Amino acid sequence: MTIVNLVSEGGKPVSFVDEVIASGAMKDIYVSPDKTYVVGFFRDAQDAALRERLREITTRYRNNLFDKDSGDFWKDYFCWPVDTVEHNGRIGVVVPFYASDFFFQYGSVKDDMLKIRGKDKEGKWFASASNREKFLDPREKGNWLTHLQICLSISRAVRRLHMAGLAHSDLSYKNVLVDPTKGKACLIDIDGLVVPGKFAPDVVGTPDFIAPEVIATQHLSKDDPARVLPSRTTDRHALAVLIYMYLFFRHPLRGRKVNDPDATRDEELSMGERALFVEHPDDTSNRVRPGELRPQSLPWGDPSERPYTMAGPLLTELFDRAFITGLHAPEKRPSAADWESALIRTMDMIQPCSAGCDMGWFVFDNSRAPVCPHCGTAYRGKLPVLNLYSSRTKGSFHADNHRVMVWNGQSIFPWHVNRTIFPNEHLNAALKKRVGYFQLHDGDWYLVNEAMPGMKNISTDKEIAIGDNVKLEDGLQVLLSAQEGGRLIHVQMAGV
Repeated sequence: MTIVNLVSEGGKPVSFVDEVIASGAMKDIYVSPDKTYVVGFFRDAQDAALRERLREITTRYRNNLFDKDSGDFWKDYFCWPVDTVEHNGRIGVVVPFYASDFFFQYGSVKDDMLKIRGKDKEGKWFASASNREKFLDPREKGNWLTHLQICLSISRAVRRLHMAGLAHSDLSYKNVLVDPTKGKACLIDIDGLVVPGKFAPDVVGTPDFIAPEVIATQHLSKDDPARVLPSRTTDRHALAVLIYMYLFFRHPLRGRKVNDPDATRDEELSMGERALFVEHPDDTSNRVRPGELRPQSLPWGDPSERPYTMAGPLLTELFDRAFITGLHAPEKRPSAADWESALIRTMDMIQPCSAGCDMGWFVFDNSRAPVCPHCGTAYRGKLPVLNLYSSRTKGSFHADNHRVMVWNGQSIFPWHVNRTIFPNEHLNAALKKRVGYFQLHDGDWYLVNEAMPGMKNISTDKEIAIGDNVKLEDGLQVLLSAQEGGRLIHVQMAGV
């Protein structure tokens, strides 16, 4: 084993085993002897612009992200380059090794020729119904709640990049590692970041995730003002595709419609200027034919069996904006912050399946008799639905378009108690702790007050002291906080 020892541009020792362990579109990857980091060397001769880009990414942009008060929060969301090196005329980027959560613990269950145990968890394994069915051990798949959590993690990471004025430029399941067992995700391949007006993109993206306007203009010269290149706007398209695929295990644009007899031209049109949502409510020409799908792709490959509306009203609205109104109008696409907010509120509307099916959870369908869409099991028993209202002026409460579903052990957090608190990187340790929880006892539901001073039963005008509880009944109104922005809950009973 030959070890190469270098000194990085930042003046730090860098060592790697002189053997390529992986190759991407632009780089060859080598691992350090202790396997704590990798070095990716660009194969082609690189110009001064790339050197400057990598220098900025590993210094200024990295410092702005991780050296702030909330810097520790983001360490789990990015695998960020830390330094650069040169060797044999090639420039390399030093990147920490992925966390252990992002490597397969178990092997393939149906294909002995495919050895995935120990490999990194590229998103492709989890965003395809066929791949999930054919190759993944059930212990690696996660459930619908953890997939929602994955989508939230990706949205947060992209939101943070965009806040800094950066674009990923190649957002895809190849550049996102996921762990469905814990609901975690991590963005990788950060060295291609785009800075508008300063650092142009090196690539146009990965097929399936490239925005239609990029594909439609890719025949033009990069100097042509009509040519569309990767940017934050095109990131928004890729983010929406990722979220759709992680929740429904199919692609939102790949249906039955053929736009040209030539396969190459058909691909350009179907993903470019004639791209059409497979679940478009008015134009059904790109609908999937279930009979043409492989058995491993069902039922998820058939939108009539698993429609996108099962993600609930908040995410449905964003999918409409992404794939109907915004598909060919980039300025109308939802932002990463829009997805983050909607996913947080959607996870408050999630309900465990009564039968404990493989997907485990579903979004409440606003009916009095909810049914798990994954397995068809109806909910049995009383089901409290909490509608959140918050104060804008003293004594006046307005609907927040936010519901919280109740299940045994479900928690209430400070961001449920007060609308001015949002669960993001700015939360301190105290605001991350739960302040109440729900408990089922003898067929009735109770909300236990753990840390909500001033909690009050409006229906009886009685205070609910810390340590006490209140029985949840239809029409009950409970003030969670009298502070500015404090919330009131109104209980509706569903279930049978």
